[in-house]
Amino acid sequence: MKRLAFKMKLNVAQKKAYVERHNQLWPELESLLKESGVSEYSIFLDEETHILFAFQKVTGKGGSQDLAHSKIVQKWWAYMSEIMETNTDNSPIAKTLVEVFFME
Repeated sequence: MKRLAFKMKLNVAQKKAYVERHNQLWPELESLLKESGVSEYSIFLDEETHILFAFQKVTGKGGSQDLAHSKIVQKWWAYMSEIMETNTDNSPIAKTLVEVFFME
């Protein structure tokens, strides 16, 4: 199992909307993530910088950011694009983070 981490950026004053949307995660998106091998997916917010830190365990070939081909992922990205920094295709601007320490 791989552990992946990446960061994104939330637009100012969008915490409530971000939390609400994720609390109502679409069942078909959750199923896709799980079927793709994504588990233990957590997102944390640094409220001072608006940086989102995401962590997930993956048993498949890639993580959630590798599902761009999926229509439901594209629909989710469009839904989230007004409240966070995105690329021109509505995908979140995400920077992969390098693991430098792990303790089990």
